[in-house]
Amino acid sequence: MEQDPIFDEMGGTGGEVRPPYEVFKTWFDGEDPSRLRAKQREAEELFRLTGITFNVYGRAEAEERLIPFDIVPRIISGREWQKLSRGIEQRVRAINAFLHDIYNRQEIIIAGRIPERMISQNAAFLPHMIGVTPPGGIYTHIVGIDLVRTGPDQFYVLEDNARTPSGVSYMLENRETMLQMFPELFATNRVQPVENYPAALRRSLAACAPEKASGRPTVAVLTPGIYNAAYFEHAFLADQMGVELVEGHDLRVVDGRVAMRTTSGYKPIDVIYRRIDDDFLDPLNFNPESQLGVPGIMDVYRSGGITIANAPGTGIADDKAIYSYMPEIVEFYTGERPILENVPTWRCSEKESLDYVLDNLEDLVVKEVHGSGGYGMLIGPTATRKEIAEFRRKLTARPSNYIAQPTLSLSTVPIFTRQGLAPRHVDLRPFVLVSPEGINITPGGLTRVALKKGSLVVNSSQGGGTKDTWVLED
Repeated sequence: MEQDPIFDEMGGTGGEVRPPYEVFKTWFDGEDPSRLRAKQREAEELFRLTGITFNVYGRAEAEERLIPFDIVPRIISGREWQKLSRGIEQRVRAINAFLHDIYNRQEIIIAGRIPERMISQNAAFLPHMIGVTPPGGIYTHIVGIDLVRTGPDQFYVLEDNARTPSGVSYMLENRETMLQMFPELFATNRVQPVENYPAALRRSLAACAPEKASGRPTVAVLTPGIYNAAYFEHAFLADQMGVELVEGHDLRVVDGRVAMRTTSGYKPIDVIYRRIDDDFLDPLNFNPESQLGVPGIMDVYRSGGITIANAPGTGIADDKAIYSYMPEIVEFYTGERPILENVPTWRCSEKESLDYVLDNLEDLVVKEVHGSGGYGMLIGPTATRKEIAEFRRKLTARPSNYIAQPTLSLSTVPIFTRQGLAPRHVDLRPFVLVSPEGINITPGGLTRVALKKGSLVVNSSQGGGTKDTWVLED
């Protein structure tokens, strides 16, 4: 399969510096490479001192690792960002409307736009949420929309993260690091700020408090604990918002409210930003073996006594099989054509699609519908014959567990190496806050970069790194 030429976000396809990068490239060319190498080492030391780590499961080596950070920013023009923002907002509104519909009237199923089995037989569909409308009608309070780029004006949504999207702490720390090391760059480039995200998150969560809340709503972050892969982020966000970081054993149901233990007794909570999965949220309603959740919290939630962000059951909106219906979902709930396109997707649960995928495995990317973190996937063009044969067996045994997509020519952004600048593939996760007061999209997001030459896998758990993302003022 012939690949299109790869679009480089600094050099385009012809090598001339694109306008968003002109000021940066002039600065870079005037810098001493040895100074930049020293700055790269300084950045790594800053991350180490700050404790910016993630945990790796199932590995023999140390559990905690630093996420590699590259000092060359990814730069997006204000005009480009305006289009992305409109598309992201449209998509997030549609996702929220879709969740309200499938847990209530199910009009999209009645209209025949999505097969009923895609909902009823989906492991991410939560029957406990049928007939439940969260406070303010908001299901997805925090959303991460993963985007990839293939050309100057071609952006695609790779996936939607509607459960507990992670990575915002790295976005904030990347910016803080760049501001500390290269203040002169921010004096010459008009970069839109991201540092107000924690305050915006706190306001957005408070605006979603239930009617039973009185006075200033009490917000807390619920974490599974220090062994979770994203624990650094849980602690970071609680600290930045000025709210309590709690674990399940710190909470209990008291007089129909969820309350947290304090030095002066139990104090009611109005909003919980939970970073644990549905199945572990409430041992009385879900997994009885769970030690991470709060017994009875779902009963309080259903009675309107607490806001849980994101709402239980939102996982069905980022299921990769449902993703393939997102163009129909956007059109159904907004009456508009999608501004941001999906990557073309084959649903392996359908025989005709499965036959095509099996015949073209070496050219396709195949993903588990509930997979994440770069695990459980096959990248056909870089896979060995043995890996393709093994995946063929998996796919034949459980076809409904997979979707497939073409291998896109993902854009590249330069990274700084000992030999100078070198292109590497990237994606982008913008972060969106949703409340009854509106939708707030932070300008930029988390750029993840595949540090291995030619690699398309950007996940930190698979050897990827991160960059600061600049959105310029136009």
